Amino acid sequence: MREQLTRETTANVYLVLFSLSVLLNIFLLCQHFSFHSPSRPSSTISELSWTRRAAAEAEAVAAISCSGHGRAYVDGVLDNWRPTCECNTCYIGSDCSVLLSNCSADVDSGDPLFLEPYWMQHAAKGAVVLSGWHRMSYSTTDHFKSLELENHIRLLHAAVGNAITDGKYLVFGTGSTQLINALVYALSPENTSSPASVVATVPYYPMYKEQTELFNGRDYEWEGATAKWRNSNKTNFIEFVTSPNNPDCLLCDSVLGGSSVIYDHAYYWPHFTAIPEPADGDVMIFTVSKLSGHAGSRFGWAFIKDENVYNKVSNYLQYNSMGASRDTQSRIFNYVKLILAEIGSNADIFEFGFNKLRKRWQRLQALVNSSSRFSLQQLSPQYCTYFKKIRDPSPAYAWLKCENEEDADCAEVLMKGGIISRGGTKFGSSTQYTRLSLLKTDDNFEMLLQKFKPLVASSDENTSEISSF
Repeated sequence: MREQLTRETTANVYLVLFSLSVLLNIFLLCQHFSFHSPSRPSSTISELSWTRRAAAEAEAVAAISCSGHGRAYVDGVLDNWRPTCECNTCYIGSDCSVLLSNCSADVDSGDPLFLEPYWMQHAAKGAVVLSGWHRMSYSTTDHFKSLELENHIRLLHAAVGNAITDGKYLVFGTGSTQLINALVYALSPENTSSPASVVATVPYYPMYKEQTELFNGRDYEWEGATAKWRNSNKTNFIEFVTSPNNPDCLLCDSVLGGSSVIYDHAYYWPHFTAIPEPADGDVMIFTVSKLSGHAGSRFGWAFIKDENVYNKVSNYLQYNSMGASRDTQSRIFNYVKLILAEIGSNADIFEFGFNKLRKRWQRLQALVNSSSRFSLQQLSPQYCTYFKKIRDPSPAYAWLKCENEEDADCAEVLMKGGIISRGGTKFGSSTQYTRLSLLKTDDNFEMLLQKFKPLVASSDENTSEISSF
């Protein structure tokens, strides 16, 4: 009996030891495949080494609040080895807490800071950490271009439905600004006594005229507005079509038949406009500054159908800058991945941007409509294939007109009222018009409304309603 108990006890001990051995092996296998699989990094967050300092520095600087009216940056000006606050317009002080009483609202530039809160809300996903030896070579996966970034840009356009990219080449530029002249150069005839005429429809983005005249190429010249060429027999045109247009945010198309057309679709994204159908031009420009708000990264791209034009643009970019910054491409790759992953979710950047701009437009429109002194461009709700519904206008700019004869120079009228805008003559239009940017910070927009109220009230109409805006 005792021997039988001893054998059973021994057997149970062996069984327990065997079970423990199996469990230990399972645990070790899990550890092996979790931390040493080729598809994952070889270290966990707790084992980070050289990234710790960079991460700690970035978070410490980002935590500087600047009273909510400015930002501190890792590369900002230092005071006692500590980055200082860079204040929003009209705010000063070491912590940006002092509001200047006599400051003008600056709504001149299209600085897309309205998207800054989005990236602050998604700080972890938007963060980018690069090693000191990241992409040191002139070349990347496709000479000067990241193949994965190209793939993700094409995926993004397909997901948003704003451009057909199949059968088209893709080039990267240092912002879309660099691509403007690169494309004019590539579309111009060679070895001809008749240079191409570069034109655009009023009101047009000033950079087309300014760059064409600055570079002063022998194969092209600026010839102004399309209106004076509509009945001409001439066909050697390079026509810029901005859609949505800058400054009036209307969807546009070419007006000159037989011309080479450069479609500038910087604002053809769902936060700025309804997307009725995908664009399918032979030459189409886009920019990250208006997609994600990262204007300072200086990154743009263009789709080109014709191989010869593509080769000429590629040569231009190679000799001009040897391609877009490799560090910038890595950063933009991260943003495009995030935007793609969040489409249709609560973190959709297009939903975020649309809601913010729609509310700004509605508030400004109500204020302007309370008086007959000013008027805005007419924008109507339109069906959007991205949101799959009729959506309200959410323009990047207000194209303001001064209706009174005595207000002949609208930009000057606003300047006297404490508002810095961009006058209509910059866009080839009349002085009756001026552009107001709706893209900047919340502080900037609130200052615009504050300064605009007295201008509206001075018309002595509906003064009781103005205080509500």
